[in-house]
Amino acid sequence: MASSPDTSSTAAIAFIGGGNMASAIIGGLLREGMSPSQLEVVEPFAPARARLREQFGIEALEAAGPALQRAQLVVWAVKPQTFRDAAAQARAHTGSALHLSVAAGIRSDSIAAWTGTERIVRCMPNTPALIGKGITALYARAGVTPADRLQAQQVIATTGEWLWVQDEAQLDAVTALSGSGPAYVFFFLEAMTQAGVEMGLPREQAYRLAVGTFGGAAALAHASQEPPEVLRQRVTSKGGTTHAAITSMERDRMQALFVKALHAAGRRARELGDEFGSL
Repeated sequence: MASSPDTSSTAAIAFIGGGNMASAIIGGLLREGMSPSQLEVVEPFAPARARLREQFGIEALEAAGPALQRAQLVVWAVKPQTFRDAAAQARAHTGSALHLSVAAGIRSDSIAAWTGTERIVRCMPNTPALIGKGITALYARAGVTPADRLQAQQVIATTGEWLWVQDEAQLDAVTALSGSGPAYVFFFLEAMTQAGVEMGLPREQAYRLAVGTFGGAAALAHASQEPPEVLRQRVTSKGGTTHAAITSMERDRMQALFVKALHAAGRRARELGDEFGSL
């Protein structure tokens, strides 16, 4: 794991957008010792500004302004469709900073054109970052220095695990796999809970069993050197209950359909870049 981010009085990080992902990173930075006074946040929506004030003690700005000039790093945590307009408003104040984007689909060519700098790192985190259990993939543009990479990495490390990809196009696959991935887990948790209720369990107990199973299985996979196929086979005795369930899913081509669904997510990530990332 990388060392903690710079928390000296001269360090400053700006966030354009103050939603869930920005809050996850802000929370991680504050846990690592940064002060709210070292953070600038631009958030146009009053309820979100009020939440930032209540949760973190941060007085967010309604619009970009000269206060952003002290930031060494700018984190772009805006929706893809608002990125270009937000960049136009902030560009005059952020030219000397490193730029870290968490916006899905928006490619670094577009970000470089809109911000006027080649110091661009794109990343794709996921919502478990809110509790420090995220997994994030990062991509560095050619203009990013080793020191820049370390700075971006240190900031993301406050939210959980991280890895670097070499090809920017791979971030579309990351978006489909881990960026959207928590929703797939929640989808299956819904189904397992429903099945438990239909088989006679109270909903609270069914949900607790489902969550515990997912958490435990993920922890086992994380700790094991075996591939998931082997781990699955070890709990799938022929003729047993697990075998009955796996056979039913294979008969319905569930794995193939699930893979197809992830490809749909990857295509949508590419479409977001095409739709909202025009230069």
